[in-house]
Amino acid sequence: MQEQVKNKVLVTGAAGFIGFHLAKKLLDLGFEVVGLDNINDYYEVNLKLARLKELGIEKKVIAYNEILGSEKYSKFQFIKLNLEDREQLPKLFKEHNFKIVCNLAAQAGVRYSLENPEAYIDSNVVGFLNILECCRNNNIEHLIYATSSSVYGQNKKIPFSVKDNVDHPISLYAATKKSNELMAYTYSHLFNFKTTGLRFFTVYGPWGRPDMAMFLFTDAIIKGKPIKVFNNGNLERDFTFIDDIVDGVLKIVTNPENQKPNYSLYNIGNSKPVKILDFIDEIEKQLGLEAQKEMLPMQAGDVERTWADVSDLKKDFGYKPNTSIEKGVGKYIDWYKAYYEKL
Repeated sequence: MQEQVKNKVLVTGAAGFIGFHLAKKLLDLGFEVVGLDNINDYYEVNLKLARLKELGIEKKVIAYNEILGSEKYSKFQFIKLNLEDREQLPKLFKEHNFKIVCNLAAQAGVRYSLENPEAYIDSNVVGFLNILECCRNNNIEHLIYATSSSVYGQNKKIPFSVKDNVDHPISLYAATKKSNELMAYTYSHLFNFKTTGLRFFTVYGPWGRPDMAMFLFTDAIIKGKPIKVFNNGNLERDFTFIDDIVDGVLKIVTNPENQKPNYSLYNIGNSKPVKILDFIDEIEKQLGLEAQKEMLPMQAGDVERTWADVSDLKKDFGYKPNTSIEKGVGKYIDWYKAYYEKL
């Protein structure tokens, strides 16, 4: 077995929105990174391949379980793999001797969990158990994993605190994320390794997913199509710019000693909820176009308001989100125009 490499990180979900940004930042800081993703077709595969191309993985057809080197980063390798692969994932861990695992791979989306529940159990429960087993058996020092603000369900107490009861999820996606938190607690307790769960709040920014509000609004406004505004516009979201999210994750990666217990949970968000209609207004302003709004009732599995209490993350790690909605929306629209060449 190779000696464990200091600063060697596994990033799962590396072709995804947050995973891509995190992998890129870690590489820019000199970390050695192995990226993993199954490149599924939940949304357009070409966007995932374009993110990988930014990381120096140029192949359009990537074979399963094939380790690829980057043409841009000497310290980056990528592998296409399912988290739930009980044969190949343990082999990857044994071969690479990671010090830190950032598990950002998951079947995403609240609404899709109503249509395809099996995908969520396979990736988010079976896959997460496989990650925990690999961490336990390979002396991983720190597992940082994505959970979600969706675990708060219809919590009426504002802002949402990690001390709140989250026993009433209203989507299967949220239930799988709550299960991850419980499983991580058990493994930290039984096997004495550090786990940190991060409840992400409405992340947006360049390279964002096409099923997210930021893309759906921008794309529809540019194309002159109506945008769907649920709950008749009576929604608020704690929109958090991707750079602020990545900075928060990096603080945890680089300062693990700041987290005293083996098991911790943190909210990671902007801590400033924005009315959905104000968010749309900012997109309209920056595009110089007016949105056609189709007012609709609340969707199943959705909530009226999210607002993160990030005081624990500020106290322990000095987390400080500082990207305004104006600046964040502007950066997204610049990327959208460059990538989709619509304007």
